[in-house]
Amino acid sequence: MRKLMIAVGGSLVLAAPLANADILGVGANVSYWDSDFSGEVVNKGSAVDIENDLNMDSDSNANFTAYFEHPVPLLPNVRVNYISISQSGSGQVGLEEFDGILPGADVKSDLDLDQLDATFYYEVLDNWVNLDLGLTARKFDGELVVRDTAVGGRVSTTTVDAVVPMGYLAARFDLPFTGVSVGADGNFVSYSGDSLHDVNVYGQFEIAMLQLRAGYREMAIDYEDDDDKLDVELSGPFASVGFTF
Repeated sequence: MRKLMIAVGGSLVLAAPLANADILGVGANVSYWDSDFSGEVVNKGSAVDIENDLNMDSDSNANFTAYFEHPVPLLPNVRVNYISISQSGSGQVGLEEFDGILPGADVKSDLDLDQLDATFYYEVLDNWVNLDLGLTARKFDGELVVRDTAVGGRVSTTTVDAVVPMGYLAARFDLPFTGVSVGADGNFVSYSGDSLHDVNVYGQFEIAMLQLRAGYREMAIDYEDDDDKLDVELSGPFASVGFTF
C-alpha cells in the first residue's frame, strides 16, 4: 500500500496510507467571518497597537474556497482559498512615536491583508471518518497606512509581502444517514522566528449538493519582512454556504 510522507519545518514527519476519491469531485463555498482583531505592527523598530491605538477591533470578511478531487493515484488533490481583509480605524498613537508620528497624535489608519492559498493534499481516510494531509503555499500581502490628521502630518506605510509554505491538516466526522458532520482544518508553520497558524472548527449540514456550515476561526500571523513586522491575530465565528458536484 502506498505511503504518504509529509515533513513540516524539517522536524515533523507523518506517515499514513493514501485513499483516492472514487469519482471526480468539485466543490466551492463562500463564507463570512466576523473577526475580532488584535496585535501590533512594527515599522523600523517602532510599534503601534492596532486595537488599542488605532481602534481596529472587529470586521466582517468574505472568504472563497474551491477544491478539486480525483481518483488518479499519486497525484494530489487541489484546494484554493482566498480571503481579503480590509479595516479602518481612528485613534491615537500611544506613549511612543510610530515611524515619525509623535506620541498622542490623532491618526486615521487603513489595513489591507490579502491571502491566497494553493493546497495540495491527499485523502488518508475517506469514509465516515475523513482525514486529509498536505502542504499549502500561502501568498499574503499586508499594508498598514497610518495618517497623522494634523495639517501636513506624516503618513506612515508598513508593508509585508511573502510566500510561505505551511502544513495542512483536515478532519471530518460524519453522522451516518443524517447529513450532519463536525470537523476542523488548519494550516501551520513555524521557522526562523516567524510563525503562522490558521484553524477553524465547524458543524456542517449537507443535503443533496448544498452544504451549510457554521463554526469558529482563528488566524495568527507573526512575520517579519526586513524592518517591517506584522504580529496580529483574528478570531471569531463564521458561516458559509457551498455546493459540491
